[in-house]
Amino acid sequence: MTAHLTRVKARMSIHAHRKVRGLLEGEYASMHTGRSLDFNDLREYVRGDDVKDIDWKASARSRALLIKRYAAARKHTILMVASTGRSMAAMNDLDVPKRDLAVMVAGVVGYLAVRHGDRVSLAWGDSVEQHQMPPASGELNLERRLGAIHDNTLPTGPPADLTAVLKYVARTVRRRTILVVISDEYTIDPELSAVLRRLTVQHELLFVSIGDLDPTTIHSNGNVVDIDSGHVVPEWARYDEALRREYAALLTGQATKMRRELDALNIVHETVHDDASAIRAVLKLLERHRHAGRR
Repeated sequence: MTAHLTRVKARMSIHAHRKVRGLLEGEYASMHTGRSLDFNDLREYVRGDDVKDIDWKASARSRALLIKRYAAARKHTILMVASTGRSMAAMNDLDVPKRDLAVMVAGVVGYLAVRHGDRVSLAWGDSVEQHQMPPASGELNLERRLGAIHDNTLPTGPPADLTAVLKYVARTVRRRTILVVISDEYTIDPELSAVLRRLTVQHELLFVSIGDLDPTTIHSNGNVVDIDSGHVVPEWARYDEALRREYAALLTGQATKMRRELDALNIVHETVHDDASAIRAVLKLLERHRHAGRR
């Protein structure tokens, strides 16, 4: 029952370094004030405040009665948004199934969340339909969400449509969440940019892209088929050096443009190519989120 999560935990034990993992398993920052171990600021005492919070040394220096305020330790809802169109059932640029990498990214995010006591929800879909699983805690519920990503990403499924999935999330998710998008590398057109901008207003948005395959780099005796169109890539095209260079330059340009668009939207992002880079990407994203400035 826990096949996906077991694989995630095994990979994390190999690649995730204890110091970094420990840093990210601490309490998250909060917009609210309350009782915790993290000092926030001082303010003047008002009637009704707890006398235990009075900072007597600071009060003596300022000649005004001051109390300490702390950042509240609040639990979060983590919403994983996975594009499950048929392009995600293909291989990536290191000949690794993109579906497996999507499950790995979601698994690392979810495992860190449930270890922290947070709840994990999932939204997934393609160009035809979108679905959602409600927030839940615990490893068993996380395994069900990983299974949903895996089982709904099929080579026979509808085309991917990240814009449609994110519009569905924008319509259905009202409460502020940490939103982790897992998708192909995309050209961010005005429509996608608009929905990303809308989501960043309400949520903390993190973006993980899975590298696309360059068919000119494949050395295979069999046919290479484009999963979206079903067309066979001609063998001569896979061995034409000029075409290889042009296509590599095209992919590099698209990836660079996507990163610039996400930077312009103030969305932290990483690209993954294999299990190890998936774990590093998630750790970097969560570390940036923890130390991000308040909105």
